[in-house]
Amino acid sequence: MKIIGIDPGLSCTGFGIIEVSENNKSIIDYGVVKTDSKDPLCDRLKVLHEDLEYIIKKYKPTVMSIEQIFYGKNVKSALLLGHARGIPMLLSATYKLPLYEFSPRRIKQSLTGNGNSTKEQVQFMVKKILLMDELPQPIDASDALAIAVCYNQNFRI
Repeated sequence: MKIIGIDPGLSCTGFGIIEVSENNKSIIDYGVVKTDSKDPLCDRLKVLHEDLEYIIKKYKPTVMSIEQIFYGKNVKSALLLGHARGIPMLLSATYKLPLYEFSPRRIKQSLTGNGNSTKEQVQFMVKKILLMDELPQPIDASDALAIAVCYNQNFRI
């Protein structure tokens, strides 16, 4: 089974794809899709759509997991994040990928045992769980791998 994890963001969306076979997990690919803050919103969303669609077509994941929106004080930021989240959600429907959403707290809990872990602690656990030689960079890509691992930890496929 191939799991794609998505850490949505308008400026930088992280993606991580892992393959799980029996009890073995291996990394297929990970990275980020960046958009230019000077571009209009519609152009930035188009970049996210095209790049994520390319990744889905290339790797053919069987399931998608994505981070849920966390509630903050900045309404504008939450609205922009909602736009960015819509792209992978639309792609999951387009390519008939089952979609699972996890809260940031649940992702941290699944990987570290502590729902209040720092990003660095999650990054360390991603490295350890996926048997990586180095910490996955950038942090958005590491978070996306964590979201993919979270799906596996919660559903044990």
